[in-house]
Amino acid sequence: MKYRCSNLEMGNSQLKRFGYMRKRLMVFMTFVFFCFHFPIFNSAAAQTHTRGIDVSKFQGTVNWTKVASDSTIKFVYIKSTEGASMQDPFYKTNITKARKAGLLVGFYHVYSPRTTAYKQMANIRKIVKKKDLDLIPVLDIEGKYSDGLYMERVDKLLELLEREYGAKPMIYTSEHCYKEHFRGKKYANYHFFIAKYAGGIPSGRHTLWQFTDKGHVKGISGDVDISKFNRKHTLGDIKMPKPKKKATENKEGKKEDKKKEDKEKL
Repeated sequence: MKYRCSNLEMGNSQLKRFGYMRKRLMVFMTFVFFCFHFPIFNSAAAQTHTRGIDVSKFQGTVNWTKVASDSTIKFVYIKSTEGASMQDPFYKTNITKARKAGLLVGFYHVYSPRTTAYKQMANIRKIVKKKDLDLIPVLDIEGKYSDGLYMERVDKLLELLEREYGAKPMIYTSEHCYKEHFRGKKYANYHFFIAKYAGGIPSGRHTLWQFTDKGHVKGISGDVDISKFNRKHTLGDIKMPKPKKKATENKEGKKEDKKKEDKEKL
């Protein structure tokens, strides 16, 4: 004997199915609402997949078209200078070709405690032009200098970089050096770029985390440093600010600055 459903039973079944579909639709619409009305819900998740690299002469000749073909690599920091005299021979080629390939570009200067901030700034100014930059400057404070940083000199160079390029520099350093020198309120308005290759996410406040120095990217032979954003930050946080109208130059101020520069020991 075949079992036959009554009309009432069929109606109940259809109602249950409708209720289930309605719940799924409500969940989907809630997700869409959050994506459109709360950008952080959308962009922060996307930024966890956004990565960047930093390069210098040690990477040799880079095929920037191939690098840019990796959809996760969106930006690159390129070494420009170190101390008062060293200039990376690949800087101009790298910044021009990387930008042409569609990557956002910025520079980094390796700080030296052995020479004045003014001499280091003069070295940077010789090859780094503001018009070539998409990203805020980076001052690279290597961990090996942690015990003899000469912090007054670091502060002066940060000041000079901001004055020259119109944006507060991001400070690159190790987790240990950050804890020793930069965790106070004095540096609360700076972005930090922390290098840590083992033991998980850096414990200090940071915008970028350089999580490996042995990464591999198409277009680069050998190892390369790779970084990603802290979940609270996005690419917009490290982009150069829009240019402001130039203020009238104060000639007297310039003369005064020159006098200070000539006598400055920092």
